[in-house]
Amino acid sequence: MMVKQLVDGFGRVHRDLRISVTDRCNFRCTYCMPAEGLKWVSRADLLTFEEITRVAKIMVEYYGFNSIRITGGEPTVRAKLPVLIKKLAKLPVDLAMTTNGVSLPLIARELRKAGLNRVNISCDSLRAERFAELSRRDMLSRVLEGIDAAIAVGFRPVKINCVLIRGANDDEIADFVAFGREKGIEVRFIEFMPLDADQKWGNNQVITADEIRYLVNSVSPIEPVVRTSAPATRYRFLDGKGYIGIVASVSESFCTTCDRVRITAEGQFRNCLFATSETDIRKLLRNKATDDEIASAVSTSVATKWAGHQINQVNFIRPRRSMSQIGG
Repeated sequence: MMVKQLVDGFGRVHRDLRISVTDRCNFRCTYCMPAEGLKWVSRADLLTFEEITRVAKIMVEYYGFNSIRITGGEPTVRAKLPVLIKKLAKLPVDLAMTTNGVSLPLIARELRKAGLNRVNISCDSLRAERFAELSRRDMLSRVLEGIDAAIAVGFRPVKINCVLIRGANDDEIADFVAFGREKGIEVRFIEFMPLDADQKWGNNQVITADEIRYLVNSVSPIEPVVRTSAPATRYRFLDGKGYIGIVASVSESFCTTCDRVRITAEGQFRNCLFATSETDIRKLLRNKATDDEIASAVSTSVATKWAGHQINQVNFIRPRRSMSQIGG
């Protein structure tokens, strides 16, 4: 089979697949879900491991995808996750996962053995009381153990995802810089995006990339690394002791270099994190569609991808799903 490029109407080539394996989580983060929780997808409606693997294989074989990231919800709450990792690891891709890290002390070694290459661990505070307030779970010590476990079993690189919210945790930038440099891991500071479950996001809550750079520079000077299609712009410390990343989805949109598409836990294909429509891949899978038909549906969706999400513009349309329901 001749591999084609999956290209949208603006010439962007897509090679990065984000797969949510569950919408459930063992945290109830204040910006991910409301205090009363969310209505979870039923088990029967989730894609099976075989269905996930088939979609991933189509993306690789038809369109040359070279990167797959497993997300959630929290992916480690999906039973027998290493079985899926082992299936996906047979594909010629960089296989990564985003996790809150709580379960890593128990399964990091098994995931690494199954073929997972690297992990991003979400951690929005290094202060126990504040962490409990933000996540509604008193589990910072478990997350820190998970970070150590990821390092110990050989995930490379290990990255920390920190969503900054003004007035909530923006006074911890220096603490995260010191933590990352001490551990030899890369902290990625992420601008707060309008994907919170209670829909109370406001631009005044966003700590912008300019502010982050200023504050990091005041701790230890940095310089930019050449930009890639990755979500984060990376910076190296001038003293040679590590890197940070900044994901500036709001203030410095990187839509022109975006190469990512997403499959939700129940099999809905999204051509953008902020997409307002989806393509039902699960229906195709369960109605015995051919690989050609599934690939065609994906291609049709990507062809309609818009130029950018238009946050902060009057015509911005907020997705009906929160981040935990879409997958990171």
